[in-house]
Amino acid sequence: MAISIDMIKQLREETGAGVLDCRKALEQTDGDFEQAKEILREKGLATAAKRADRQTVEGVVEIYSHGNGRVGVMVEVNSETDFVGRSDTFRTFAHEIALQIAANAPRFIRDEDIPAEVIEQESDKAAARARAEGKPETILPRIIEGTLKKFKDETVLLRQVYVRDDNLTVQQLLNQAIASLGENVVIRRFARWELGEDVAE
Repeated sequence: MAISIDMIKQLREETGAGVLDCRKALEQTDGDFEQAKEILREKGLATAAKRADRQTVEGVVEIYSHGNGRVGVMVEVNSETDFVGRSDTFRTFAHEIALQIAANAPRFIRDEDIPAEVIEQESDKAAARARAEGKPETILPRIIEGTLKKFKDETVLLRQVYVRDDNLTVQQLLNQAIASLGENVVIRRFARWELGEDVAE
């Protein structure tokens, strides 16, 4: 199948991958768009893994206000070089991460950021709830495992479903940014405030 410029352009727009990578993926899959996207996703993951140990000290602190000032987010996203840190692609990615945090209120960036006592509390709550529902002890480990997965999917930023595309997780979005920018990119830290939260009634 002949690979047209339009196909390459569309794949590039949807994945953020380079023109040559898009062409190769389409040729490899004989023009199958979904398969080509999957190849590019996997390539993004491989690229991300290769770049993971590179130092990131440049970047941006993105500040985002949502809902007429009802939610505020500040997020630090780092790159390896100032050149990439100032690029539109990088800035757009940082903005998307701030928007994700505003919309989905994660508590942690990655699994390893969750304190052991939080995991323990969630496990205890899941076990107590299962026992109260009369579930047999033998299936408690499976119930706890399922509950912890759901908890992590909801509260860990990189595991969350990306607000603009429910076929992508934030981790996959990050992998695409790394592949597209050609540098390691790290979401370093964030803070999120919501008007009136933690105010005693």
